[in-house]
Amino acid sequence: MRILLTNDDGIMAPGLLALRAELATRGDVTVVAPATPQSAVGHAISVSQPLFCQEIDLADGVRGFSVDGRPADCVKLALLVLMKDRKPDLVVSGINHGANVGINVLYSGTVAAAIEGAFYGVPSVAASLAFSQSMHFREAARLVCRVVDQAVARPRGDKSMLLNVNVPDLSQREPRGLRVCRMSIPPSREEMIRRADPRGRPYFWITGGEVPAGPADPESDQVSLADGYVTVTPLQFDLTDAARLKAVAAWNLSLGE
Repeated sequence: MRILLTNDDGIMAPGLLALRAELATRGDVTVVAPATPQSAVGHAISVSQPLFCQEIDLADGVRGFSVDGRPADCVKLALLVLMKDRKPDLVVSGINHGANVGINVLYSGTVAAAIEGAFYGVPSVAASLAFSQSMHFREAARLVCRVVDQAVARPRGDKSMLLNVNVPDLSQREPRGLRVCRMSIPPSREEMIRRADPRGRPYFWITGGEVPAGPADPESDQVSLADGYVTVTPLQFDLTDAARLKAVAAWNLSLGE
């Protein structure tokens, strides 16, 4: 099995290296990842500047491709150029330093990289580990790969598999189990902290983002992860609200006055 591995924390991130080591026991892994951290860049791609790519030695001695772009750039470059003649069987993005659940999925460069793989018809998985003072990436990688092993063995029908996997904080206990669940919908509780630079000019920091601002579905990814479960959420990149198509068509919208 040929595997494309990327992330949004940068090519030297410990989460990526831990996942690479675990995936290497399952297939031929090609690492194509951002040269620098790209957290919360969403699905941005580089259209106004060129992409520079160089092959480098990773911290574990394996070679990888370092790209001065976004996570989605890395996947696009890999599929269209670097792996053009040996298309991967699987794209894996992670392991992210911090969870990607709820509305934060829309901001995540980690998830965007997996979505980019799905754009091109490649089964894709985004993997994240909830933040703690001691990030247990090796154990998280083993858990993620157990999910991957089972997922790739299942028939996918005519649609590419696109999964968002989150591992809970492992510093205190083992996961309570695994839940397949939906995204949490309520936005997170956030603040804009105002400060001033030495010249008195105001600037702002976004804080929060971990706690829902309103009641959350107890079966959602955000609540299940907080309860100690590994969460698996199937995603799709078709943003059409199919349930409302007929209702909006019934409005009889037109270009007339």
